[in-house]
Amino acid sequence: MQLFKTETRIDFIGKRLIALVISAVLLSAGIYSLATKGLNFGIDFSGGTKVELIYQDTVQVSDIRSVLQQGGFTEAVVQYFGSDEDVLIRVPLSDETNDDKVSTRIVDLLAASAVGAGEVKSVEFVGPTFGKELFEKGILALVYALIGIMIYVAFRFEWKFSLGSVIALVHDVVITLGVFSLIQMEFTMPVLAALLAVIGYSLNDTIVVFDRIRENFRRLREVNTEQIMNTSINQTLPRTILTSLTTLLVLLALYVYGGEALQGFALTLIIGVVIGTYSSIFVASPSVLMLGAKPEDLIVEVVEKEGADQPSQYLP
Repeated sequence: MQLFKTETRIDFIGKRLIALVISAVLLSAGIYSLATKGLNFGIDFSGGTKVELIYQDTVQVSDIRSVLQQGGFTEAVVQYFGSDEDVLIRVPLSDETNDDKVSTRIVDLLAASAVGAGEVKSVEFVGPTFGKELFEKGILALVYALIGIMIYVAFRFEWKFSLGSVIALVHDVVITLGVFSLIQMEFTMPVLAALLAVIGYSLNDTIVVFDRIRENFRRLREVNTEQIMNTSINQTLPRTILTSLTTLLVLLALYVYGGEALQGFALTLIIGVVIGTYSSIFVASPSVLMLGAKPEDLIVEVVEKEGADQPSQYLP
């Protein structure tokens, strides 16, 4: 599919200072929000109880929420889980809800009301120690992923490209976390999983651009580095836009129709795809340029052996 009739000639690298200002503003806002407001951790990390109920007929979450609030569970979060018959109840950890008997109290409370308890599909209790350990392991997973990516890109390209790709990935993760902190949307395990997916998506876009830069480094010997990077980004631009748009269409459908339980996951990926597309164009390659990358870094010099220009004694 041809997105543009002719190859674009946009000066992306020439606009790197504007992009730097935009990134600096986004990063500053995100870091400030993370430092002052922090993340709104779900019970996966902060501890609490999750109860999933299945009803025979459609039930109103507002009715369930009202029953729980009257029963003392004022901070309970009630939402649909996939359909209007599946309900997910989450109760954060507190002095009154710090044991595994909370689910029994919730079911008994609903059973005694007009709403009814429905069928208990699953119950999960997360203690404060386990939640903290889970969060630490999740952060370690992000760090290990970045280290692995740095090693891979350094092996495949060169250390300047490796550092440039990691700069772009850290840029994407911090901005995405900053958005979650600003809007105070719940940070859960699915959101953390989506962050890891964002790293993979953003890296894929960046590697495509880097591959084209390497090809053009070898092919366009008499063109300066900035022009080669501009040419490479413009050549991969149709592929980048098509991939991002088709991915966003799926994610938007998931966000709108996937229910409240999947909104955090979908929103993380939507933000990540937008920021990842931006960073693969305006952050990764300019970072490599600022690190001093040049065509010689990726061109393997052919060293002639002594006497290679002499005719072989075995040739007639």
